[in-house]
Formats: sequence, C-alpha cells, structure tokens
Amino acid sequence: MTIRRRPGEIRDAIIGYLAQRRKTASVTEIYEAVQRAFGDHISPSSVRSYLRLNSDDLFVRERRGHYSLFASRPRQELQEWEPVFTYGRASLYQGDCLAWLKARAEQSIHAVVTDPPYGLVEYTQKEQEKLRNGHGGVWRIPPSFDGHRRSPLPRFTTLTPHDVRQLDYFFQEWAAALFPVLVPGAHVLIASNALLSFIVAGAVARAGFERRGEIVRLVMTMRGGDRPKNAHIEFAEVSVMPRSMWEPWLVFRKPLEGRVQDNLRRWRTGGFRRLSAERPFGDVIRSHPTRSSERRLAAHPSLKPQSFLRQIVRAVLPLSEGTVLDPFAGSGSTLAAAQAVGYEAVGVEIDPHYVEMAKTAIPALAQLRM
Repeated sequence: MTIRRRPGEIRDAIIGYLAQRRKTASVTEIYEAVQRAFGDHISPSSVRSYLRLNSDDLFVRERRGHYSLFASRPRQELQEWEPVFTYGRASLYQGDCLAWLKARAEQSIHAVVTDPPYGLVEYTQKEQEKLRNGHGGVWRIPPSFDGHRRSPLPRFTTLTPHDVRQLDYFFQEWAAALFPVLVPGAHVLIASNALLSFIVAGAVARAGFERRGEIVRLVMTMRGGDRPKNAHIEFAEVSVMPRSMWEPWLVFRKPLEGRVQDNLRRWRTGGFRRLSAERPFGDVIRSHPTRSSERRLAAHPSLKPQSFLRQIVRAVLPLSEGTVLDPFAGSGSTLAAAQAVGYEAVGVEIDPHYVEMAKTAIPALAQLRM
C-alpha cells in the first residue's frame, strides 16, 4: 500500500535529526534516522533527493555523501558581533537573529522569552512603512474610542497558504539554529495567537524541543467578535469567530541531561522559579492591554506590558542564574523586564527603527514601578 505523506514531511524529519546532531552525517545515517521517525519503509532515493534539492538552502554538502544543517556551518566562518547598546545587565544586538544564533557560542543561553512576528509579512519593510505612515496595509488600525487610541493588530486572515508554509519553514529553521545555543533544560516561551500557534508549535517541536504546555495570558483583545462584514444588520446576533479573551504563550524545553535535579545542579535550568515556597508558578496569568504610559515610552505595535513580562521572565530562570534571550527584541521590553528582576539578558533586533527606539525604551521601561 502506498502511503501518502504531507508535503515536506521527509524534509522536516531530516532537519529535526540534523538539528539535534549538530555535525556532519552521512546519507545512510540520515536515511536510517528518517526511517526510525516514520516507522515504515522510506525510499532512500527520496532522502537523497531532498538533500540534493535543498543544498545551499537548508543543508550543506560538506563532502560526497555527507551533509549538515545550514545552521551548523562552522562558527569560524561567521562574523564577530558587538552589542549596539547596553544597559545594566542587558545587551542589544542589531541584525538578523538567524545569523546571530549561528555565531553564538553553544550552550550559552539559559532561557528564551520572545514575541516573534506571527505571520512574517507584517514586519517586512513595506508593511512597516505603511504602518508608520498610518495606511495600515496588513495592519488593522482601529479608530480612537472614548479618547483612547488602540494599538494596531495584524490581519492574520490575509495570510495565503504560501505565507503559512513560509511561517512553518522559518520557525523550524529558527528553532534548529536556537537548539545548540541553549543549555540542556532551557525553557523557551513564545508569544502566539490561537489562529497560528499550531504552526509555530509544530515547527519548534520538529527541531527537537519538548512541548511543555502553554501559558495563558488572560487579556481582552480586539480580535474576533465581529458580525459578518456588510451584513451586520441582517445577522446582528452572529459573531464570525469568538472574541479573543486570552493570548497563548507556547512553552518548550530543550531535553534535560539526566533528571531534573541533575540538570539543575549542572546547568541551573530545567524548571520554573516558584512565586514562593508555598506557591508554584502557574500557567494562567491575569493581564491587561499595555497601558498608554508604557506605549509612550516604546511605540511598538506588539508591546507587551511589563507587569506580565516580568512575571514570565522571572520564572524562566529557576535558580535566578543565567542569561535570558529575546531573538525578536523589538523595542526591548523583554530586556527591560529582565533588567527589572535582576537577570542578565541579550536581545537581537533586525529593524534599525526599533533598535533606536529600544535604546531609550529599555532604561525607561526597566525603571517603571509595578
């Protein structure tokens, strides 16, 4: 019986294997790993074809019959990076986070807290220019209400099937580059949304991370709850989709070395910092939309409130030791939260506009009293 597989399934299995291996593997080794992943017969020619077709894109042909993941290229070939801004224990780098991760020393980061671009499209230069000029583009710019200006939201329903495939590809490449940089037991917290979280979660899991649940940020958003467009009177009692009253934060962990207690002793990671001896860290956190006082300090469209960020940043270093990374730093709110709770943090941001914003926003946000 012929087994029909989804497009890219063999490719994803190859990436997952090479991401964990982090060194050159022979075609035979790769083929055996893919066969173990599926538990049934896979044609060797299928594996060879994926490797050949994706060389210099996903995979590197080191020598005849031997491949590595693109993210695994030798570090001596990569440029030196210097932070463009430091404040206290926070350092900000400007550039593409994939390139930065490939240049970062292995096992040098202890946790990740980040709010990535959900659909990639909304943070392209073209769409950012539209947003800054007030034209919107893929961004929904709501009108002022009762004197309050509400923040823009991306229209995720505008994403094409191609955009969704690119999202899946990007996050698997990102997770593969992130994997070796983290110490065993490091937690990765990723802000998402109910429409696209399954895409991001699947991509990160295929790179070798363990899914550890979700953190629910209880907050009323502007997404959903609308009546049918141009038929709101006819269908006055209908909502096209539920009004969003929460935000999912995906929780992943790099596999442990041994037991949790073993990992904590060696790497200082593997769990979450408790609220107190009596109260564990929970997966539901009551929150609120980011206040205007914080938006005046950092006018980023996806800015999260410090009251929420400080709680999750505090939790990801169970023994209060190590470095927290935000590879999509934006205006630096995660770095500010880490500075406020006394942690070392590094961030990477590709957009020079937000880098300049972060230079003033990080100190200002870190000094806010909650």
